[in-house]
Amino acid sequence: MYSYRELASKFNGYFAQHMPFPAQPAGLYDPCSQFLADGGKRIRPVLCLMGNELFGELTTDAWHAASAVELFHNFTLIHDDIMDRAPLRRGRPTVHAAHGLTAGILCGDVMNIHAYMELAKIGRSLPAILDIFNRTAAEVCEGQQLDMDFELRNDVSMQEYINMIALKTSVLLACSLQIGALTGGSVGDNASRLYAFGKNMGIAFQLKDDYLDAFGDPEATGKQNGGDIKANKKTFLLIKALENAPDHQKADIMRLATGDSEQKVTEMLDVFQATGAAKACLDTI
Repeated sequence: MYSYRELASKFNGYFAQHMPFPAQPAGLYDPCSQFLADGGKRIRPVLCLMGNELFGELTTDAWHAASAVELFHNFTLIHDDIMDRAPLRRGRPTVHAAHGLTAGILCGDVMNIHAYMELAKIGRSLPAILDIFNRTAAEVCEGQQLDMDFELRNDVSMQEYINMIALKTSVLLACSLQIGALTGGSVGDNASRLYAFGKNMGIAFQLKDDYLDAFGDPEATGKQNGGDIKANKKTFLLIKALENAPDHQKADIMRLATGDSEQKVTEMLDVFQATGAAKACLDTI
């Protein structure tokens, strides 16, 4: 079996060679090609290939499935950046920031369409793969809507938050493993068990993303520091800070979290440390 690094390298080579976009109209496809060429961690397609390898040699179907999940994932990133009004992604201007809102919307749309074009090339277990992929796609949209809804609420519970990140982030990691297993010929409950493993791993993955958004190095993460704080996101860190804070401090924390002071990010980071929320996040991961 190949290592993660080896599979990531192989997928990057395959994906670059089979980049699905035509040359025209350049206003649509150039931003798509640029965004995909910027890379990313390729975690989801590699998980798909790993799921296949657990049950046999890498198949042509696995490469199509891996390409589909990577295209779908990048579609969600482009649209998420629009909804979050994010200026940076992977250390570069986001698609809508660099090319305009119309380009951002259409680039995301066409990537989603091409994801299904890749799925249509799969020969083995296609009905089952489409079923899990479609269900996952709907759940990702549900998770994103909940994420946006939570920006307007001050009473989000930890259980609600974990459910939201499971939908927004975890299910696609789980889906990647499961459909990879199906392309490799998995039988019985094995593919479902991989799905459950991927979902739990995805929750930890999102919690680490929350932590890095607050305390990470912008040069390493490629994102603005404190982006979730600026967007009034109800993250694990904020919810745990409210859980741990004395009653007389909770209202002050919420006023700070939903305000727009110049020192908002710095002060919220101090709150996360002082209440033990930062340590609790790392412990939970």
